[in-house]
Amino acid sequence: MPNLQGIRRRIRSVKNMRQITKAMKLVSASKLARAQSRITAARPYSVKLREMLSNLASRAGEYQHPLMEVRGDEHYLVVLITSDKGLCGAFNTYLLKTALQFVKDNPNKKIEFLCIGRKARDFVRRRNISIVNEYVGLVSKTINYTEGSKIGEEIIKLFTEEVEGNSRPDKVFILYNEFKSAIQQNQVFNQILPLASLNQGEVDYKLAASATDYIYEQPPADILSRLLPHYVETQIFTALLDSVAAEHGARMSAMDSASKNATEVINKLTLGMNRVRQAAITREIIEVVSGAAAL
Repeated sequence: MPNLQGIRRRIRSVKNMRQITKAMKLVSASKLARAQSRITAARPYSVKLREMLSNLASRAGEYQHPLMEVRGDEHYLVVLITSDKGLCGAFNTYLLKTALQFVKDNPNKKIEFLCIGRKARDFVRRRNISIVNEYVGLVSKTINYTEGSKIGEEIIKLFTEEVEGNSRPDKVFILYNEFKSAIQQNQVFNQILPLASLNQGEVDYKLAASATDYIYEQPPADILSRLLPHYVETQIFTALLDSVAAEHGARMSAMDSASKNATEVINKLTLGMNRVRQAAITREIIEVVSGAAAL
């Protein structure tokens, strides 16, 4: 029979854990509100920028920007965005599984990772996959455009400039969680470079075809040379905002489930404790009655 003191000790431990999970849920809920407002404000700009650049690129003629250069298909760079901390359910699990599956599906390709988040860095390191750079602690704080711009500039530099001892990647992909709601995050795995689709006048599948006719005070090629790097940086910044909001939503949902599970465990342990206590009382009564009968 279980020890009554041991059951009480377990109940106290679970109650302490429930207090922690409830506190973490409230913290994530407060942070989610701010993160959600930021990504909601940033998305329309990113969408309209791509729509405008697609329209502009279709009128650029034979102009070829280095970010539009289509090369081979042998060297990939994957920008992997995860969280720095755990306790957020399956938020990182599916991202890391997708990244690993991508490596397995391309055994003959040279694949490198640019890791944003401690979970991404540790996962890639354990599998001895090449890392070009890592950003740890970035997604744990309030992200501003300057930080996203620096990462975008590094990606552009890796794609356009030849580094001694390392070739330029032929394609650059980004893998992250897109925020939909507090309980829903969509995994996104897109190619961000080269921007060949812009040169062909294509629009992202989420965007409707734009019929806007622009009047340019400068040649389209001059405008593209300024806006295309900015567009890449905006994509990275928007992905970071999406990932942060999705992380807080996932953690809030996970901590809510943990709190409910803790309550169920406490109820079961309390019921078991009452049964053990009642059995002990019954046994003592039987012993007293048996002793009296013997006398």
